[in-house]
Amino acid sequence: MNKTKCLSRLNPLFLDGIAHRGLHDDSRTENGLNAFQNAIDHHVAFELDVHLTKDGVLVVCHDSELQRVTGKEGIIEHLTLNEIKSNYRLLDGEEIPTFQEVLNLTKEQVPMVIELKVYEKNYAPLAKRLKEELSEIQEKKNYLLISFDPRALWKMKGTGIIRQLLVSTSSEWTYCFRHTVESLDLEDKMTKEKRVQRYQKKHLVNVWTIETEEQLKQVTPYCDTVTFQYLAPDTVKKALHS
Repeated sequence: MNKTKCLSRLNPLFLDGIAHRGLHDDSRTENGLNAFQNAIDHHVAFELDVHLTKDGVLVVCHDSELQRVTGKEGIIEHLTLNEIKSNYRLLDGEEIPTFQEVLNLTKEQVPMVIELKVYEKNYAPLAKRLKEELSEIQEKKNYLLISFDPRALWKMKGTGIIRQLLVSTSSEWTYCFRHTVESLDLEDKMTKEKRVQRYQKKHLVNVWTIETEEQLKQVTPYCDTVTFQYLAPDTVKKALHS
């Protein structure tokens, strides 16, 4: 899909920068309701990650393994929602949220990027469940779908929501699937490549994950927006529109 058409189907707030896993900091754990509320309070779009529990519920967390963000071992896909809610807490003390809880919090006040986290080839049931939960949203322009697994994005075709394929320097082979989705979400190092710069002239490109002003300066000529963390939203917005 060409850039003009793609942009016409997106909330313009996406172009001011996207807070990675919510607007988290030392007191707000990533992918938690506190981090998402902070993004809402700053009127900034945010990104989150969804996994499918053993009993078919979408929960929000970056890793399948819960050790890093809770201090306790466990794999989301091997646990029921009740087991997760009863036995795990994020480092700031709050519960691991379900995707529905995030939708209820956000109420489309700010747009959202949803990453489908595939575990052991569960892309089909994961996408099916996400389709179900997105069936009642009011405005499709407020959402973007991303994944490193193109099969998950292919399963989301027909939702009317823009899909971005995540491509990293360690999985560059997926770049060949760029024409099967509407746009790309690239690791920052890839903006140096001429093929990427040619693609970006005609197609929407997001870049991840920007953590310093120097990174921001290097990538802004070759992307349309960025996913960021550890930076002030106003700093990112100013750089993207200068």
